[in-house]
Amino acid sequence: MASPPQADARAPTYKMTDQALFHIFIVSDATGETAEKMTRAVLSQFKGQPVRITRHSNVRTQGQIQELLQQVEAERGLVVYTMVSGAMREWIHQEAAKRSIPAVDLLGPLLDQMATVFHAKPESEPGLLHRVDQAYFKRIEAIQFAVKHDDGQNLPTLDQAELVLVGVSRTGKTPLSMYLAQYGYKVANIPILPGRALPRQLFSIEQNKVVGLMIAHDKLLQIRKARLSRLQPNLQPGWDYAERSAIISELEHARD
Repeated sequence: MASPPQADARAPTYKMTDQALFHIFIVSDATGETAEKMTRAVLSQFKGQPVRITRHSNVRTQGQIQELLQQVEAERGLVVYTMVSGAMREWIHQEAAKRSIPAVDLLGPLLDQMATVFHAKPESEPGLLHRVDQAYFKRIEAIQFAVKHDDGQNLPTLDQAELVLVGVSRTGKTPLSMYLAQYGYKVANIPILPGRALPRQLFSIEQNKVVGLMIAHDKLLQIRKARLSRLQPNLQPGWDYAERSAIISELEHARD
């Protein structure tokens, strides 16, 4: 097994002017999503740098890469690549070196190290991490369910929910519903509003599905005041939405 390319002490570097827009090319034989996330994570440690990121997905041929490298060379950019094929990784490394293009192989060193540890060859099949399978369709279905059952909507199908979140306004019901949906859970959420009874459907479903969300009254006051400042006067709630005494009363009612 070929050893992973070592960092070259003479690797090309670019001197950037204050206003220069540096271009990073993400190149992947799959979606490139993982490579982009890693790149952005590293960039967060270099605040204020003017950087443009372009993701090139499903790059599988040398011809595609040759065309990309010409653009990178012309723009004096950086290549960050994830390729499962060892031959393709080595070819990109060599071609980039010929053109004095800085290139970073994110996947190769880890693949080679794991192959050594496991005494096994990797599958070398692009896109396994993001393969469209039953789990993917389940997540999509759950997201659609959460959207349709947000804020007390579609109560006749509430019994199909795996979780039902209840709480006063601004306790994070919608964000939490969408977060859980990303993991395939069908989640509905229902608001507890002053002077309004909870829907009867909430009491006819399995009660162990129902989860109440609470929040400290001072934190809720802060959140609601910030929201009111962004709302148009005609869109503001019709009760003492951001009054401390009213919020305390709402939370006590929710606990009851």
